[in-house]
Amino acid sequence: MADGKIILVVDDDMELSDGLRVVLEKQGHRVLQARDGQQGKQLIYQHHPDLVILDMMMPRMGGYPVLEHFRGKADAPPIIMITANEGSRHKAYAEYLGVVDYIRKPFAMERLLEAVAKGLNRPEAPPATESK
Repeated sequence: MADGKIILVVDDDMELSDGLRVVLEKQGHRVLQARDGQQGKQLIYQHHPDLVILDMMMPRMGGYPVLEHFRGKADAPPIIMITANEGSRHKAYAEYLGVVDYIRKPFAMERLLEAVAKGLNRPEAPPATESK
């Protein structure tokens, strides 16, 4: 099913990042890793990943500045935000900035894989949806 998509995992928790890499590579994807938002931005421009899995809180640069940087850019990859933060305002802001999905840690790997499939199959111009 997987056709060798490039997925960038941006998270300072290397144990989690390595675990995601192993699982995603078993799904047939090529996985790149970054430890913070600055490195993540560089890798996005260098490798043009098909999908980014982005942590919210990291040293040097967290996920929100990355989202803000790519918001509205035609070449922006789909982004899934993962976070341990429970705040609903954070989720609302991430959705405003265009994340494909927002997943709270800890999460079931099946939940992440569903989000990855959704992000990789995202149409170029996703339809606007209203949610309550």
